[in-house]
Amino acid sequence: MTDLETPRLLLHPMTPADARHVVAGAPEDGARWAPGYPSPGEQGAAGRFLTTCADTGDPSPFGPYEIRLRADGVVIGGIGFHGAPDERGSVTIGYGLVESVRGKGYASEALRALLRFAREQGVARVRGDADTGNAPSQRVMTAAGMRLVSEDASLKYFLVEWAA
Repeated sequence: MTDLETPRLLLHPMTPADARHVVAGAPEDGARWAPGYPSPGEQGAAGRFLTTCADTGDPSPFGPYEIRLRADGVVIGGIGFHGAPDERGSVTIGYGLVESVRGKGYASEALRALLRFAREQGVARVRGDADTGNAPSQRVMTAAGMRLVSEDASLKYFLVEWAA
């Protein structure tokens, strides 16, 4: 599968080899990671991806993606699907960026690209959530076209859906 491109970013589909490096916290030769990458969340997502690959096969294109700067290829975070669409055509997404690049619109840009891609793949709805105290992540989902649909004591839940 090829990279998803935005004006400033490349969303690079993670391979099992990429995921093993992320889990180990050690870039492969030639890879360029921003300081702080991978976060524990990225390592967890990469580990879940490897488990899925071992259990049921590579879920691509509904797996994780590295977020890379187009200008220099540096990995600044990750975004991706938590799995293939369910029987209702729903997927769940997650994302994260290294601290040094937050506040520059990269997360919204990456999420818009992933949502556009999901729609092109026939996905009917995309869900996401953010901690109640994580206003920046809530703004990212809203900026990308998702709407707040519910909340509980710890999380706010967002959704975008398209007519068939």
